[in-house]
Amino acid sequence: MPRSQSPQFSSVADVGKRLSTAGYLTDPQIATTVFLADRLGKPLLVEGPAGTGKTELAKALAAATGSELIRLQCYEGLDEARALYEWNYKKQLLRIQAAQGDGGADWDTVHDDIFGEEFLLSRPLLTAIRRTEPTVLLIDETDKADVEVEGLLLEVLSDFQVTIPELGTIRAIRRPTVVLTSNATRELSEALKRRCLYLALDYPSAEREREIVLSRVPDLAPGLAEQLVRTVRALRALELKKSPSISETLDWAQTLLELGLDTLDEAAVRSTLGVVLKHASDQERAAAELRLN
Repeated sequence: MPRSQSPQFSSVADVGKRLSTAGYLTDPQIATTVFLADRLGKPLLVEGPAGTGKTELAKALAAATGSELIRLQCYEGLDEARALYEWNYKKQLLRIQAAQGDGGADWDTVHDDIFGEEFLLSRPLLTAIRRTEPTVLLIDETDKADVEVEGLLLEVLSDFQVTIPELGTIRAIRRPTVVLTSNATRELSEALKRRCLYLALDYPSAEREREIVLSRVPDLAPGLAEQLVRTVRALRALELKKSPSISETLDWAQTLLELGLDTLDEAAVRSTLGVVLKHASDQERAAAELRLN
């Protein structure tokens, strides 16, 4: 079994304070769930629309705890070789050829040699399990991976161990903090969910988003931040292909600052709309709804 860890946070308030110092403003629900995941040693599954700060939470958690962030980016077609480990076949072949050139070493000796550590390519899951220093393992956009990948995750998240036929079972010495994110494009298995604490994230309230903007872009005038957040929320209320994310709100705030604008009038919105809307159809709809034509 992995070595038990001392809690990384002393209280819910400590979570909020340290995540804030890392640049991530929380609310009581987020802080409480992170605190419980830490105390119970459970993976944290964070689910919600794209752009609501799920990945940023994992990054802030790593920064707040002085941990190394290891990220597994999920996608359709992700397999065990890319998630866990694979063998360096080219290097193995060279070793076999070299052994043959040295007078023909017996196969058992060559086999034991080429399936050693020197030839093992460690991918994110195995890397996180083998680390002895504090680690946050981010399994990002889990819902984009194929269902078969969940079976691999179940072994990792249940026992924090990986079985490599040629080397045996590798068990975690120090259990990583695990954060899984999902945009809810498909339903994750109940078996995977049972192993996690669950946190649903949505876009923040207007007041909280304004606080986020002013904390990350402190030179922006409060009044302009208010206009910006109000406009972003109006855009999110439209039926768009891609609603503005929190990071895009921050990009927009920085854009206005760089341009020296002191108000977000129609001309300013029209000239900078590409910062937050990345589809032509979305820009057309926004122009029509916000009467920018």
